[in-house]
Amino acid sequence: MMRSIAMKAVLAATVATLSALSAAQADDFTISVYSGYQTAPHSGVTGNDGVDAFDFTTGWKGKSFEMPPYYGIRGTWWVRDNFGWIADFNHTKVYADEGDKAANGFSTLEFTDGLNNLTVGPIWRWPGLWNNVTPYASVSAGIVIPHVEVVTANTNTIEYQIAGPTVAVVLGASYALNDTWDLFGEYKGTYSQVKADLNGGGTLETDIITNALNFGVSYNF
Repeated sequence: MMRSIAMKAVLAATVATLSALSAAQADDFTISVYSGYQTAPHSGVTGNDGVDAFDFTTGWKGKSFEMPPYYGIRGTWWVRDNFGWIADFNHTKVYADEGDKAANGFSTLEFTDGLNNLTVGPIWRWPGLWNNVTPYASVSAGIVIPHVEVVTANTNTIEYQIAGPTVAVVLGASYALNDTWDLFGEYKGTYSQVKADLNGGGTLETDIITNALNFGVSYNF
């Protein structure tokens, strides 16, 4: 419950920050929304469920277009024409391989209501480098707020938690439709260190990398 409240507080603070920046820097603020195709490679899973220990490697599936879908929202405050700061909320998600989880005593092992990466950091762009096409790059860091869904014979944990640090890298390009609207495409990679507390006194740890091809639209204030 406390972690659910904390997650809501963090998201509310982010929205308030973006709103304040938008109001204060109306000519230099951009809101972007995006979706796309997201995957995740294998990673190790260690810990215990309060009774039994586990240590194995599993594959992950992204299932980007299944409910709830993969998406993100980003606010960018452009300090200069070619440099700014971003605040980004990215609803990444992963499902453990069915065979891997069954072989290790899990009936559920997934973060389907999101790993939920919340990051801030710098962004660089090169306006008009290719006429109406502007390349950009960013790196950001923050926290991962997963919806932990772990069920074994000894634990049933289904809740939001603040579970560790995360970093993200973006390489992309935008196309100006006019002074207000842009379309963009990008690669986004995230690395998240997840340490989840399980009901019954256990813990679960895993480092998850996601790779995504995003497509979106931006509105320039």
